Amino acid sequence: MSKLSSMRGSMVALITPFKNDRVDEDALAGLVEWHIKEGTHVIVPSGTTGESPTLSHEEHKRVVEVVIQVTAGRVPVMAGTGSNATSEAIDLTRHAEAAGADGALIVTPYYNRPTPAGLYAHFAAIHDAVGSIPQFIYNVPTRSAVDMSVETMGQLAKLPNIVGVKDATANLARVSLQRLACGEDFIQISGEDATALGFMANGGLGCISVSANVAPRLCAQFQELCLAGDYAAALEVHDKLSPLHDVMFKETSPGPVKYAVSRVGHCKADLRLPLVDIAPETARAVDSVLDRLGLI
Repeated sequence: MSKLSSMRGSMVALITPFKNDRVDEDALAGLVEWHIKEGTHVIVPSGTTGESPTLSHEEHKRVVEVVIQVTAGRVPVMAGTGSNATSEAIDLTRHAEAAGADGALIVTPYYNRPTPAGLYAHFAAIHDAVGSIPQFIYNVPTRSAVDMSVETMGQLAKLPNIVGVKDATANLARVSLQRLACGEDFIQISGEDATALGFMANGGLGCISVSANVAPRLCAQFQELCLAGDYAAALEVHDKLSPLHDVMFKETSPGPVKYAVSRVGHCKADLRLPLVDIAPETARAVDSVLDRLGLI
């Protein structure tokens, strides 16, 4: 199976562990090993959940390098390489390809709020400036304040190295419309755990998951059942995971998920400003869900 065809299933939106406000490379390597052992299908470092907005460019690149080194080809790595500056996104994507990443996840330019023509120009410029690494559009209007239309995505899908989308719109009607606009081979990945079951039933091929940071084995099981078309069994796992999906966003992510991973025992809960520790009541809610799932 090619690495591109392996870009499916449970894809963890990997947190970036910190210690004394520095990237904790030992904890990062340990997380990757744990995910491989637990059955996670794809590792996705340096995205939103990885606190990429507060990583320096050097830290961002180093996180990608560590993850690639530790995976050692055992599972694919889709590196977050987006920016609201096209030149920065080109630099990060070139680095990911040179480091050996199997794909690049490129967010729509946040804050700038480009027009459809600007969105097309941004992604086309990255496409043309980089070699042959498969590129995935990351459409997340709640974070970026811009929503890529189906029509614009269809135009970008004609470029040979733009192969898929992480769709975090939670709009399940988009899946069929994007398939019609972008073609059957366009890889559609959910970016929203709570609606992943419906997304998969509509033809999705996986989920870049926050909850997979905490319950990787269950998330992998859920995805494998969906990909096998066993949606009755997948629904049972989805119902089990739903309280976890919900509590992961009780406060701004990745606050709750980092706390949860610390409680499971894999790293500290440290965040970078302007994010701060979650409130005590949120911590209690997270603990309750982890206890019910038998994770603590």
